[in-house]
Amino acid sequence: MITVTAELWLWSGGSWHFVTVPAGEGDEIRAHSLLNRGGFGSVKVEATINGVSWRTSVFPQKLGGYLLPVKKEVRRRAGIAAGDEITVELELL
Repeated sequence: MITVTAELWLWSGGSWHFVTVPAGEGDEIRAHSLLNRGGFGSVKVEATINGVSWRTSVFPQKLGGYLLPVKKEVRRRAGIAAGDEITVELELL
């Protein structure tokens, strides 16, 4: 289980919301991805924020770390918005 506390941010080009998993926390994801990598280097995870869980993928960044997309329904159910500092738990699948 990987736990990250970070800001939920809005991509400047639209309505996509993300949490950045820093490079240090991303080391375990990177090691897992060597065996279980999907398209674009993505890695499947089960994410949980404020008791709301869903299956998705995290995507590698060029400078290290990963991006976790957080869809509208999850944000609504978890009671979070862009700019909030949140804690997310990631289970690698």
